[in-house]
Amino acid sequence: MVNVPPILQWPAGRLDFSAGPLVMGILNITPDSFSDGGRFLDKDKAVAAGIQMARQGAAIIDVGAESTRPGASPVPVEEQIRRAVPVIKELSAGINIPISIDAKDADAAEAAVKAGASILNDITALADERMAQLAVRYQLPVILMHMQGTPETMQVQPHYENVVRQVKEFLAQRAACAQASGIPAERIFVDPGIGFGKTTEHNLLLLNQLGQITSLGYRVLVGLSRKRFLGEITGKQEPKERLFATAAAVALSAAQGASIVRVHDVAPMVDVVKTAYAIASAAGSSFAT
Repeated sequence: MVNVPPILQWPAGRLDFSAGPLVMGILNITPDSFSDGGRFLDKDKAVAAGIQMARQGAAIIDVGAESTRPGASPVPVEEQIRRAVPVIKELSAGINIPISIDAKDADAAEAAVKAGASILNDITALADERMAQLAVRYQLPVILMHMQGTPETMQVQPHYENVVRQVKEFLAQRAACAQASGIPAERIFVDPGIGFGKTTEHNLLLLNQLGQITSLGYRVLVGLSRKRFLGEITGKQEPKERLFATAAAVALSAAQGASIVRVHDVAPMVDVVKTAYAIASAAGSSFAT
């Protein structure tokens, strides 16, 4: 069992979980992300959106230059850098909260770090060993996500014997590897990877039993904003129509100990998280901070 302090500090940033879960704002600077692809390809629009999310209460802005939607093809590292670096440079000068880089390629991640990012959000859980080395060298927090397959293949008949147990075991193993590489436990976040190689039933089981993931002791990030399984439940075909479904899932995730929720709609989800935390705290629940 890992125990982490309520306040996370590292040379380039600080996050305070003492008042409950935090909200991470999604800033995709891609032409093909499932929900907001193409909206923020213009640097000035992207920077303005990031600043707005910070003003709305986001504790972290997560910048992604490569779509990881189902069926997405890899983006060359050079193109990721071209998209991300100018935005991160300008955004980091305009906000006083950490920026995370959503990347699995160490070269793209390092370019982002040099531009001002200070958290590594890796959907492959540091499969590239250079990512761990980068985190150690710059003393950065890391987010380790579970994914079955790759974005291109992950939704082609995903299968598990026991999805909760297998995801938990994978995250425990990858977190242990991160620690063995020299990353302190308090700088490690784990993410069950909702929608990444999972059916709707798999997603629901993971969310229903999120306590199994938080029981590892690492801080847990949950990313489910506007995702397809919410559309399958509600019948809402357009991602932007899934705000209330997202809110319900975010509230339940917060009530089960998620430390961070990763969302598109920052302002309403800040209210959702605060309310869920207040109710759960009044009932004497404890949160994984």
